[in-house]
Amino acid sequence: MSSAIEVRGLRKTYPSKKNGEKIAVAGIDLQVKSGEIFALLGPNGAGKTTTVEILEGYRDRDCGEVSVLGFDPNNLGSNGSKWRNKIGIVLQSTKDAEDLTVSEVVSHFAKYYSNPKDPLNVIESVGLSDKSKARINTLSGGQRRRLDVALGIIGRPEILFLDEPTTGFDPEARRAFWDLIRALKSEGVTILLTTHYLDEAEALADRVAVIVDGKIIETSTPENLGGRNTAKARVSWLENGSRKEVLTDFPTKEVTNLVERFGEEVPELTVTRPTLEEIYISLIGGEVE
Repeated sequence: MSSAIEVRGLRKTYPSKKNGEKIAVAGIDLQVKSGEIFALLGPNGAGKTTTVEILEGYRDRDCGEVSVLGFDPNNLGSNGSKWRNKIGIVLQSTKDAEDLTVSEVVSHFAKYYSNPKDPLNVIESVGLSDKSKARINTLSGGQRRRLDVALGIIGRPEILFLDEPTTGFDPEARRAFWDLIRALKSEGVTILLTTHYLDEAEALADRVAVIVDGKIIETSTPENLGGRNTAKARVSWLENGSRKEVLTDFPTKEVTNLVERFGEEVPELTVTRPTLEEIYISLIGGEVE
C-alpha cells in the first residue's frame, strides 16, 4: 500500500518569553497509508495541531521532510492549485456565511475547485437533503458539522483532514457522523483524524499515533496499542454475594477452572483486557481531558 503522507524528522519551535523557545514538534516520523483512517492522539499542547497545520500547508516547519500526496506542502511552486484540489480540510469550527442556505454555500465552495462533485449529490451524501434550503444559522450542531464535511469533500479530495470533528455531539449524532466517515473511506479517501474521544479513535481508525511533548511515542492499531492485546486479562465473577476478580495471562484457563468449580453458568462472568483509554492514559502519563 502506498503512502499518502510521509514525515521524517519534523521539527517546529516557537519563541517563548520563559526560556527562549518552545518546542512544539520535536523531530517526529510519521507515515499514513493511502486509503486508511489514521488518528493522531495526544493531550492539549502535545503538538497535534501544529503537525496537522504543517501537513495542510498552513504552517512552515523548522526542519524535516514532509510529503503529502507526493508534494512538499511548503514548496509547491506551480503545483499549488493542483495539490489544493486534492486536499479536504474540516476545521474544529467555522462561523462563516451564517445567512446563506446549505445549497448556496456548498455551490459557492464548489467553484473553488477544478473538478468538484455535484453540490446536490454532496448534500445528499452528508444527509442534509432535507436542509438544503435552510439557512446555516438554523442548523443543529450535528447538521453544521455535516455541512463542514460537505465543504471538505466537494473538491473530490484524496486526503481529508478532520480536526476534532464530533466535539459537542450527542451520542446519536456522533455515531451517524462515524457512518459518514466510514462511507468516505470506502470511496478511497485517506483520512487524518485528531480527536480526544478514545471510543471514536477505536471505532474509526485503522491505526493511531500517540504524541506527547512533540514526540510520537507509539504508533499501532487501536487493538494493539501499548501491548493492549497481550496485557493481563481481568476475569471477574460473583460468588457468595460479592465480586471476585483475578488478573491473569491465561483467561481461558481461569474461566475453565471456574466452570468446573461452579458446575454450571458462572454468575456475572466477565473477561476484559485494558481499554484503549486506560492504555492511552498510561502512555501519556496523565488523564484524558
